[in-house]
Amino acid sequence: MIIAKFVAVVVLGYLLGSIPFGMLVGRRQAKVDVRQYGSGKTGATNVLRTAGRKSAALVVVLDVLKGVLAVVFAGLIVGRGYLVVGGFGLGSLVAQVLAALAAVAGHNWSVFLRFHGGRGVATFFGGLIALCPVAALFGGEVLIVGAGLTRFASLGSIAGAVGTYAILVPLTIMNGFPIEYLFYALVGVVVIFVMHRDNIARLLSGKERKLGEKAEKGESPPSNHIEGAG
Repeated sequence: MIIAKFVAVVVLGYLLGSIPFGMLVGRRQAKVDVRQYGSGKTGATNVLRTAGRKSAALVVVLDVLKGVLAVVFAGLIVGRGYLVVGGFGLGSLVAQVLAALAAVAGHNWSVFLRFHGGRGVATFFGGLIALCPVAALFGGEVLIVGAGLTRFASLGSIAGAVGTYAILVPLTIMNGFPIEYLFYALVGVVVIFVMHRDNIARLLSGKERKLGEKAEKGESPPSNHIEGAG
């Protein structure tokens, strides 16, 4: 039974993360498919460039909510149960971390978009808000300040993710925070780095778009998508 619950929270987290709010909001608010513009991603930054600030703000909230709900539902489903692996009891906190990571994976590789999607930043922070608000607050501030000072959303996002891991190292060693938080942050940093590899290449070459710049249609290779979705 407990194994089934762990599987259920991972599947549920992935399906929650897979909801393509960026595409849905872009189509409803601005009548555009954001995947055909700019980076081709469905995250808030590309929505900002194609559909405007209000749409981008709504997408941020909804994408964050995906991570939050994945953690909340995992806690409710697993409850006080434990999965014993190699003599170790894995409880609801492990299930919540797995569900949050599954939500990030769903956002980046959505089953509804033929395994395309965004970069996972907002959903990662959503999961962190529910798991460890202190780390989420610190990392979020780093993200906002970094993006604001440099005008590069990608640089701010990477710095914010790294910031969450950096603050959790001393909190884990000195304050006894659960190591599961540190694991979540580490995996999140790796995923966010990988998903921003094209941005990193553009940053190094001086070709990265700054915040406020509009995205043009056909700037990136067209992503596969389901006609009529959303």
